Amino acid sequence: MIKAIFYQKDGITFGFSVTGHAGYDESGKDIVCAGVSALVINAINSLETFTDDSIISRIEEEGMTKVKIKGIVSPESELLLKSLRLGLCKIYEEYGDDYITVFFREVKS
Repeated sequence: MIKAIFYQKDGITFGFSVTGHAGYDESGKDIVCAGVSALVINAINSLETFTDDSIISRIEEEGMTKVKIKGIVSPESELLLKSLRLGLCKIYEEYGDDYITVFFREVKS
């Protein structure tokens, strides 16, 4: 199962992590994994290309990605992270929690 977590502080999303594999189908045919991967990679590329925010990203072959925006989150980054959240939640709505879960964590100062 894929587990996506969005990290928020004072209601503003500043990062996310995505771990695991959906297990919807065999490797190379898993449309849930492919959809999630495409959304996550596009979000990282968009954050790097369309914002001036400083981001830290870590992608590992074992199905783990972590992204954090350092400092103040720009409106552009906030919109891109909301778009990623929307996409992942729509995959969840379509395929259910056997394959993907989406969580939101409020981080205290």
